[in-house]
Amino acid sequence: MLNNLDKKTFNAFRDLVYTKAGIALGEKKEALVAARLSKRMHCLNIPTYEEYFDYVNNDTDGIEIIQLLDSISTNVTHFFREHQHFNFIARYIDKWYLAGQRKFRIWSAGCSSGEEPYTIAMIVNETFRGKASDTRILATDLSTKILSDANEGIYSERDVEKIPDNYVVSYFEQIIIDNKTHFRIKSNCRSLITFQRLNLTTIPFPMKGPFDFIFCRNVMIYFDNTIRKRLLEEYYRLLKPGGFLLVGHAESLTGMLSGLKSVKPSIYEKQ
Repeated sequence: MLNNLDKKTFNAFRDLVYTKAGIALGEKKEALVAARLSKRMHCLNIPTYEEYFDYVNNDTDGIEIIQLLDSISTNVTHFFREHQHFNFIARYIDKWYLAGQRKFRIWSAGCSSGEEPYTIAMIVNETFRGKASDTRILATDLSTKILSDANEGIYSERDVEKIPDNYVVSYFEQIIIDNKTHFRIKSNCRSLITFQRLNLTTIPFPMKGPFDFIFCRNVMIYFDNTIRKRLLEEYYRLLKPGGFLLVGHAESLTGMLSGLKSVKPSIYEKQ
């Protein structure tokens, strides 16, 4: 049976998670952290939180810290979440295409289980409808486990129930897993996307850009203002002039914008 997670050890984990991933765990997250770490500790047959902390710290290959961050990370998403954003990018992609642009680069930062980048891919396909373009979508996340799920692109009936029927027909194929119907993303979406692990606190990023759109929605709420500001400066560097950063509707960037102008709620343009 596991021991209780005491305040000292909780704070040690908080400091470690902040140092490695920039995630600021509040003082009231103690029970959540204890519950999530306990599952990993059970797999390793480690009985105390103190021993697990030592185990993570002494893990020279860095694999266990990834497992720890996978356990801590929250991944909540769904297809066409905050649908106004997808209407917005469809309008601009079409506008830029008519103006002669053929190369499009889009980044889903904090892609979770894949619903966001796959929605973007569907929107791109619907907008171009077979017209030639060079479109690539980069999808990154901190969690290796969630990236593996995203790369598989398999979803339950409940996951796809709010997607328009014509999209389901065009971009999913039905498969049976354990006698239950599931839906797998077709190659017409999958081929546009590259999934890659990235820690958003390891600035500067290796990508050269420029990106037309960067999605970073409901991610920066886990960071403090110091990391948010650095991240926004990096997004500014990687966006093309006239490119757009899209964040969650509940996120406030007041006082942290660096050359980004608000054009709509939760949408910012690089000037």
